[in-house]
Amino acid sequence: MKAIVYDNYGSTDVLELREIEKPIPAADEVLVKVHAASVNSWDCDLVSGKPFLSRLAGSGVLKPKIPVLGCDIAGRVEEAGSDVKDFKQGDAVFGDISGCGWGGFAEYVCAKAKVLAFKPDEITFEQAAAIPQAGVLALQGLRQGDKLKQDSRILINGAGGGVGTFALQIAKMYGAKVTCVDRADKLDLLSSLGADKVIDYSSEDFTKLDNKYDLILNNVAGHKMKEYEKVLKPEGRMVLIGGKTSAIIAIALLGSIIPKEGKKMSLLMHKPDRGDLETLVDLIQNGKLNPVIHKFYKLSETPEAIEDLANGDVIGKAVVTLTEN
Repeated sequence: MKAIVYDNYGSTDVLELREIEKPIPAADEVLVKVHAASVNSWDCDLVSGKPFLSRLAGSGVLKPKIPVLGCDIAGRVEEAGSDVKDFKQGDAVFGDISGCGWGGFAEYVCAKAKVLAFKPDEITFEQAAAIPQAGVLALQGLRQGDKLKQDSRILINGAGGGVGTFALQIAKMYGAKVTCVDRADKLDLLSSLGADKVIDYSSEDFTKLDNKYDLILNNVAGHKMKEYEKVLKPEGRMVLIGGKTSAIIAIALLGSIIPKEGKKMSLLMHKPDRGDLETLVDLIQNGKLNPVIHKFYKLSETPEAIEDLANGDVIGKAVVTLTEN
């Protein structure tokens, strides 16, 4: 089968389209014929090997341990392991396979049945592949601290990416007032999705404005904790999803201790959840949520997709499609 493989850390030039062995599912796994897969910031980090902390976390200190990247997949079950009861051959499925070996940028991949959910016919494989990591992170982030209510003031920093475009739509469903921060070329789309206010980070620093928020969903943390504290309401919360390593470490270690007046800062740990996938699918089927897909890439163009995301050029999700349609 064809797959995007890499042997060393570096730029996207290290990624190669190769023929490799088709995997065989274990008893609790299914073999999925991949129809689509989406790119996440993790893929960018794993290709570059930066920050170095990610290597210590298990990706491989000197060389990558994960030969084929891609954790968000959608496809059809080709074969089910002997212990699998939920799925059978031909079922359309999707999910986040980061916890069971990655490998989505390939024609076939094996995945634990427990991390997958059924894909309904009303949703395309490309839409389904855009959902798992970004959609679940958005949903879980908005739930933090019970801040998602009618007229809640929510700021999404880095709103033009996958997590941000999902979070904006979900927050607006609940009647929240949403401010979105990103670069200028993404603001029109965010306004079209319902943002009440948009801020171009290159011309305005939201931490220096007078507005206060119940919740900050932070995808690109780069400020100091005291700067976030200034724009949180007395019982507000800042949820960190991504950003500079120094900011992530500081908030993970000190976020619940340093802030005053009940303000809290927390790091959202990635936790795939089948129930959350089903919630998101239900919203999409009912026309309340729409995955934003920036561009479709062929499997051979996966390096380009990863580079586009790393450069910040993707609005919503970049999706690699392995089918002609």
